[in-house]
Amino acid sequence: MTRASLDKKPADVAAMFDDVAKRYDLTNDILSLGQDRRWRKDVLDAVDPKPGEKVLDLAAGTGTSSQPFADRGARVVPCDFSIGMLRVGKRAKPHLGFTAGDGTRLPFADDTFDAVTISFGLRNIVDPDAGLREMLRVTRPGGRLVVCEFSHPTWAPFRTVYIEYLMKALPPIARAVSSSPDAYVYLAESIRAWPDQDGLARRITAAGWTQTRWRNLTGGIVALHHATA
Repeated sequence: MTRASLDKKPADVAAMFDDVAKRYDLTNDILSLGQDRRWRKDVLDAVDPKPGEKVLDLAAGTGTSSQPFADRGARVVPCDFSIGMLRVGKRAKPHLGFTAGDGTRLPFADDTFDAVTISFGLRNIVDPDAGLREMLRVTRPGGRLVVCEFSHPTWAPFRTVYIEYLMKALPPIARAVSSSPDAYVYLAESIRAWPDQDGLARRITAAGWTQTRWRNLTGGIVALHHATA
């Protein structure tokens, strides 16, 4: 892992996601071996949106994660800092209210949303702790947070295989299918450097959320954290 590759400025990260936008959903599907579809369903079930509720889908990218909330009758707002992602998403899903926004300075009033969710994007906020505080600010009292993020596999032998995949297999696969394979080197390194399940839970609680808990998906490759405003 190189420190320089993780020490990216917000504009650098946004440009990186602009570059991968056109083939982002396809690349994720291939690299996750199709597991991303299951993870999105787990997020939807965890948020459990009711008709008419207002849901903020942060780091929504092209809106693939947002559409299921709309299908349940929620008023979903897909928000992302990558203009390239938003443009691709708006062309495919013009009915969704895509909004550009920085995770540390969200363009919404206090107590706006019944639920806030972010999938595989908290790592990419320049200050994740500030991002968690902003999510709390825009969530109404009693509202809920669901964070879906890469984590640490719980079985040591599997964890070793997983790290080998991230650092050795993922980059060449990304070169074959992605429009910007270097972005996936950064993503692999950021996953490796991310805190484990308990570490993230403590950061969520420190940001002011309550009743923080989590459950592992796919052996801990991904963890689903829940909390209450």
